Parts: sequence; C-alpha cells; structure tokens
Amino acid sequence: MADAKEKQSNTAASSEVAEILPYEPAAGEEYMNEKMRKHFYSILDSMRQKIMEEVDSTLTDMREKDEIPADVTDRASREEEMSLILRTRNREAKLLRKIEQTLDKIDADDYGFCESCGVEIGLRRLEARPTANLCIDCKTLDEIREKQRGS
Repeated sequence: MADAKEKQSNTAASSEVAEILPYEPAAGEEYMNEKMRKHFYSILDSMRQKIMEEVDSTLTDMREKDEIPADVTDRASREEEMSLILRTRNREAKLLRKIEQTLDKIDADDYGFCESCGVEIGLRRLEARPTANLCIDCKTLDEIREKQRGS
C-alpha cells in the first residue's frame, strides 16, 4: 500500500496529474504501442483540463474583483497581483498549445520519438515531461547551443 502511494506522489510531481500512475511496460512490450499512447493521452488531457479550470477560475476572479481600490497602495498591490496572474496564464497558454500539438502527434502515431534524430525519447522522460519532443541527448545539445548564443 505504501509503495502505491509513493508511486502516486512521484507521478504527481513528474506529470502534474496525481491520479495517473507511471506506465509500467510488460517484458518485451513494443515501444509506444496503443496502450502507451492511451496512457500519455490521458496524462496530457488531464493537464489540459487542469489548465482550462485555472483559466476559468482566473476569469471568474477577475470579474468578481473588477472594482478599483481607492487606496493607491491597494491598487498597486492589485495591479501587481494581476500582472503575475496574467504572466502565469500566458505561460500556461503556451503549454496548452504544446499539449494540443502533442495530442495531435499521438493521434498521428508520431509520439515518443525525437523530432531531431528519430530515436525513442523514453518512457521515463515522457513521464517527467509528456510534451517532450527531443531525446535527452538532442535536448542537451540544444541547450548548449542556446547558452553559446546567449539566449
């Protein structure tokens, strides 16, 4: 029982979805078969739903708190808070686009393989970052190039 709870908490951290346990492939199971694709589709769909709930919550909060505080300090605090929330939603919008692209790749049976070199990305990497589109080697090279360019 404790092992199942530990696996579940590890999955919550890695895939941001507490209900879905990591995929455990059977011996000799083909990489990225239908069962694996369904597993990652459910993780991504759950992430998408969570983001959409956050967006709805933010919109509701913005509508309810649309009055402008009279105190200058309160107004500045409110504007800073809204700025932070909007930056967060902007990042989530980018993630949402990436999730949609990844779901399209699953539908096209093109998920789980590096876009650069074509090798398997790997189940553990995909559990940690379901939207990954590069294997760890290509991603490392990509990050080195970014550092060299100063971006």
